[in-house]
Amino acid sequence: MRAIVSVTFDDEFVVHDIRVIDGNNGLFVAMPSKRTPDGEFRDIAHPISAQTREKLQKAILEVYAREHGDKTMQHLRSSEANENHSAHSLEEAHVQD
Repeated sequence: MRAIVSVTFDDEFVVHDIRVIDGNNGLFVAMPSKRTPDGEFRDIAHPISAQTREKLQKAILEVYAREHGDKTMQHLRSSEANENHSAHSLEEAHVQD
């Protein structure tokens, strides 16, 4: 795990404990989750559409790369790096190491 972030939407709704993880295929975002009684993990909050998930992930990873001043964007999976979704409608993600 690289970071834990919080994202605020329109100064009205915040999602905490979003994780930035360095997986086998590069960085990705894991939504906050909890373990169910049967031992599986279930997201507490998550985007409903794939488009929104990609938009959120791109925004978080861009802020992460900017704040860490490293070559983080090179770690993105190629499918994510080539997406052209705008991250401007999301507010800044707050990155906590």
